[in-house]
Amino acid sequence: MNREQYTRLEQIPNIGPSLAKDLRLIGVSHPGDLIKQNPYSMYDELCRKTRQRHDPCVIDAFISAVRFMQGEPKRPWWDYTAERKQMLACNDSPGWSKLKSKRPRKSRRRAVKKQQ
Repeated sequence: MNREQYTRLEQIPNIGPSLAKDLRLIGVSHPGDLIKQNPYSMYDELCRKTRQRHDPCVIDAFISAVRFMQGEPKRPWWDYTAERKQMLACNDSPGWSKLKSKRPRKSRRRAVKKQQ
């Protein structure tokens, strides 16, 4: 299937204005840029650039966009949720051990006040 007709990120299924902005932030400016991308690495890069952990469903949307641009049929992003969960359970993707284990830390000041 010819994907050359897609010239804007927002034309890709499951990619709206917000995700298109996120993709541009990580250096993906054209749909063709997605063909050789790793969705898990893209998510990791997005989290690093924004200094926050995004909803893991963003990975599902990234997988759907990458696969679509690689020639797979259009599918809803949630079709990739089980695949993502299995991948994360295996810890096979770069950067995941750090992202999975991050939890908000209590400030030391708070802990000290509670003890007093």
